Amino acid sequence: MVKVKAAVGIPLFMFIRSVSCLAAAISLSACANTVADLRDGSRENAGLCPNIFALEDAARVVEFAGEPSLETVAWSAEITNVSTSCRYLEDRPIRANVQINMSVGRGPAAGSDTHELEYFVAVTRRNRDVIAKETFTRPVRIRGDIASVDITEDVRSILIPRRDESISGTNFEIAVGFSVTREQVLYNRSGQSLKFPEL
Repeated sequence: MVKVKAAVGIPLFMFIRSVSCLAAAISLSACANTVADLRDGSRENAGLCPNIFALEDAARVVEFAGEPSLETVAWSAEITNVSTSCRYLEDRPIRANVQINMSVGRGPAAGSDTHELEYFVAVTRRNRDVIAKETFTRPVRIRGDIASVDITEDVRSILIPRRDESISGTNFEIAVGFSVTREQVLYNRSGQSLKFPEL
């Protein structure tokens, strides 16, 4: 469990992650419900959940072994879907779960069948600055003649404190994406072309 604290020392959110790859699911950590959560299980949320989205410039990543070309692609990954669910009552913190679906590919220039994929989950105030961010590393293995695999990452128990009952989930957003370099961002902005855009 990772705790990220605000400047005033109040936990902004805590991450608990579990991983599933293809048909196999491996739980890395369990999320226990509190007595209060169970007691209020039949009550409606105080409001809507935070909006979730994949950042356009970081929704995919391509790693080349040399100058960009089809022959030099080592690894690639793309976020194919993101979703969230949440729970909050009265003035209690928002407890959100995030699911990220990814497609990961091994290219002809990959030096091995294993790779470490790095991605982030960030919480922002709506249309404002990031208030907390956490980065995760996911090991991926693609063996034999298989070119790609679909994986699912579950980031659980994101706890977002609220000042009072008037603050709803719509005051926040959850952004996800891969950790990308400046060159990879430029490649993403170039669309399907393997050429970097002129600056």
